Amino acid sequence: MRNIKCLLAVSAALVCFNAANAAPDNSASWVDVSNANTNRLIEAQAKFVPEQASSFGLAQYDGLAIDLGPHIDERLIASMQLVRADLKKRQLEEKDARVRQDIDILIASIDNDITSTQLENKYLLPWSDLPQLMFGSMLDLLQEQLPAERRAKALERLQRYVGIYPGSESVTKQAEARFMEKLGKPGLLGPTKERVDKSLTNVPTYIKGIRDLFAKMKIEGAEPTLAAMEKQLNDYAAWERAKVLPVAREDFKLPPELYALSLKQMGINIDPQLLIQRAQVEFMETRSALQQIAPVVAKKLAIDASDYRDVIRAMKKNTIPNDQLEAFYKKVNVTLEEAIRTGKIVEVPNRPMIMRLASDAESAAQPAPHFQPPQLIGNTGEQGQFILPVGNPAAAGKSESYDDFNFPGAAWTLSAHEGRPGHELQFSAMIEHGVSQARSLYAFNSVNVEGWALYAEAEMVPFEPAEGQMIALQLRLLRAARAMLDPMLNLGLITREEAGRILTDEVLISPAMARQELDRYTLNMPAQAGSYFYGYSRLLQLRAETELALGAKFDRFAFNNFLLSQGLLPPDLLAKAVREEFVPAQKAKAVLAKN
Repeated sequence: MRNIKCLLAVSAALVCFNAANAAPDNSASWVDVSNANTNRLIEAQAKFVPEQASSFGLAQYDGLAIDLGPHIDERLIASMQLVRADLKKRQLEEKDARVRQDIDILIASIDNDITSTQLENKYLLPWSDLPQLMFGSMLDLLQEQLPAERRAKALERLQRYVGIYPGSESVTKQAEARFMEKLGKPGLLGPTKERVDKSLTNVPTYIKGIRDLFAKMKIEGAEPTLAAMEKQLNDYAAWERAKVLPVAREDFKLPPELYALSLKQMGINIDPQLLIQRAQVEFMETRSALQQIAPVVAKKLAIDASDYRDVIRAMKKNTIPNDQLEAFYKKVNVTLEEAIRTGKIVEVPNRPMIMRLASDAESAAQPAPHFQPPQLIGNTGEQGQFILPVGNPAAAGKSESYDDFNFPGAAWTLSAHEGRPGHELQFSAMIEHGVSQARSLYAFNSVNVEGWALYAEAEMVPFEPAEGQMIALQLRLLRAARAMLDPMLNLGLITREEAGRILTDEVLISPAMARQELDRYTLNMPAQAGSYFYGYSRLLQLRAETELALGAKFDRFAFNNFLLSQGLLPPDLLAKAVREEFVPAQKAKAVLAKN
């Protein structure tokens, strides 16, 4: 059951442009064949998690709700095994290597889901943070950019959640029943106490967030359903206090088999000890680079300090008021986009991007800066959004403000990461130029996604002012810290207190942000945090290899466009595409130009 929640929560993938050397007449046909295969998997999963298919852009699933009924895991696994067998048969008959490769992506996704479901059944009690799940579901559907007729289906979905739609059953009652079925079974671990406490703290925030969305979108006749939702979520919280908290565990560490699977699902395919070692080296080198640039920034900003820690602390005092923050970031976004064009970094669309501050409920659900993707199937102009929280509503049981993103130096690299040429460009390129759905929906993992965003940050550093360059290094230090602290915490090699000290005293993030980070490593997404550094390092290695192979023939603009054109290929497959397609095409192009 927990695996279904993960499917619902997963953001859709990020992708891109047709390669300069691709054949357009062949591209459309193989993509159509591949998409037909992908649709079989989407339809099978939509029987259990229709919200996921709806978020992809399939409007026929807008009013439907998650299945948490009896034997859900067994039914899900059986369905996935049937799809897998069908895909395997099609792969044997398929002659196009690209379609076969996409089938490999689909099968790998199915295998991961099945393994995850089986291991979670083996080790964990099936607890669900339903208030967060329901808020995220409503947030996906109640967006201004979606047509009014699609937004109106949010009422039907909510009615199904609370069990007042004909033939539906309350999801809170279903979730309680699945938990109670397994309660008392030897060897099963409850959720972490901190995770449950955080969920309970956020219930009023999510209730208000859902009500605000319905009011903002003017969904008529919703009050009886909203009242039923509010009562059921409060009743669910009371049930959690009575039944879940008593069996919640104090130790956040996952069983080793589950943590290893989490690393694999994030795209980290090296031993965690090796990841720690590489990240430690990067941490020390980046900290040294910060110390080198600190006097330069101090002189420019008239700061009486030379240590990088003191310089960053002084920079943070130049606070941008919340009511001016969005406008400031938008100016930085425009400046960065001009640099992307003049520097010929990568192709960008001829329209402005969307950036806004997060609501309280959005900050509770995702208290870090993030990108909210648009629908990826049947998109009619909807755009993704760069969303910036200004605080951590659930930190220590009270709202605490960040000082990490609301000063001038911070806006540059964060905009490059979440905006252009980072995540926003990945989605924009995919929607406007297209790749197969297998690569845009099912090749998704954190290494594939975050590797490009950090690479995008690095591409923009030379175009930023000194203070922006310094915070780019600070955030790179954070990514190295993540890659060493996440596995160290989950392997029992460091305490949460010491990890927190490193984040606040060495990386210089705020206490509220540090709590968000530690919750990410231990409660919310164990194994995910190392994917930034690992994905970035894999892309840097591929860039170096390609430059060496092409020498003076290397074209950064063409290389970056090619990377995006491949969709979310895993690092090994992406490297294969660069070696076998991009490098030969660039060499041939150079020969033609010479002749």
